[in-house]
Amino acid sequence: MPPLKILLAHNYYLQAGGEDVVFSNEKNILEEAGHEVITYERNNSEIEHLSMVGKLSLLPTSVWAQDSFQDFNQIIERHKPQIVHLINTFPLISPSVYYASQRANIPVIQSIYNYRLLCPSAVFYRNGKICEECLGKAIPWPGIVHACYRNSRMGTATIASMLASHKLLGTWRKQVDTYIVATDFIRKKLIRGGLPASKIVVKPNYVSKDPGIRKGSKDFAVFVGRLTAEKGVWTLLEAWKSLPDIGLKIVGDGPLWDDLTSYHKVSGENNVEFVGRLSKEEMLNLIKEARFLVFPSEWYEGFPMILVEAFACAVPVIASNIGTISDIVSNGNNGLTFNNGDSIDLANKVKWALSNSEKMEKLGLNARKEYELRYTAQKNYEVLYGIYKSVILSKSSK
Repeated sequence: MPPLKILLAHNYYLQAGGEDVVFSNEKNILEEAGHEVITYERNNSEIEHLSMVGKLSLLPTSVWAQDSFQDFNQIIERHKPQIVHLINTFPLISPSVYYASQRANIPVIQSIYNYRLLCPSAVFYRNGKICEECLGKAIPWPGIVHACYRNSRMGTATIASMLASHKLLGTWRKQVDTYIVATDFIRKKLIRGGLPASKIVVKPNYVSKDPGIRKGSKDFAVFVGRLTAEKGVWTLLEAWKSLPDIGLKIVGDGPLWDDLTSYHKVSGENNVEFVGRLSKEEMLNLIKEARFLVFPSEWYEGFPMILVEAFACAVPVIASNIGTISDIVSNGNNGLTFNNGDSIDLANKVKWALSNSEKMEKLGLNARKEYELRYTAQKNYEVLYGIYKSVILSKSSK
């Protein structure tokens, strides 16, 4: 098949996230392979100047954004792409662009990296624990009751109406030819939520540039992530109370920074250091120096890139056994897993790691092999191009 002409679209949130990286990475590997990539980008900064009431008044565009629909019609008419690939459509692009694409008989691929189609908050997490009350419901009314989207019943109701109306119209089943998800865990959730299993394929994210294998390690572990409750940071600190023999460097910031640092000062552990934010290069260098990476997240996650970045450095991971994490970290193969939210089990796994240095070194080498097998740019491109070819051929045969 000759080079393709691809329309790649993405809606940026105000706070940069993993989906932004995916959009940039997919664009780059496709262009490097000789394909023509036309991009359509929207950014929530377009509505940042509005008051909260003003922003909420625009949420109906998440159901049907007429401006994006018209933009797509014009782009399709001008460029005649062979395939449309969407990373994130919420809230300014909307599912309206599916209809514009299908009207022109162009196959549509939607990547999914959160749980928005199944949960108004997109995270399956509420009040400090996993919540699946909306999963499988025609109308996700529990989310409205709990005001799950930004603590607003009106905002949640708008998202719920978007989900319910498009489920009723059959948008999710009929207007998207293929869904790309990063792990089998997400695939199974979407199937439980009513999406056709035959339309969902797994393609992991990847590390765009090989950071190289570490040359040695020092006596500390590292945590990298946003300092929020769902990331398991309280469980992490509780575990480290019984781990005086190894340091812990916490990289990142977030809303719990003040609470965590104050708690740390009072508790008196002198082997825990809050590093704050680092550049990508600084972060990778620190990971290479660590004995292992600790990832105690207590929600399902989408696809935590930090895990495969550690793998690329040949650094093993000690992670909670929940959600997509369990699809990436295999206990006794490329890392260790502990019972989600259990600080005692986490501490025990760290103690085992400290007593079994050679076995941990082997886990790190296995992690590197896993990276080379599944998470390189070349492997990602091969899988993505295969998906494109399959979808285009399937569409043309109908």
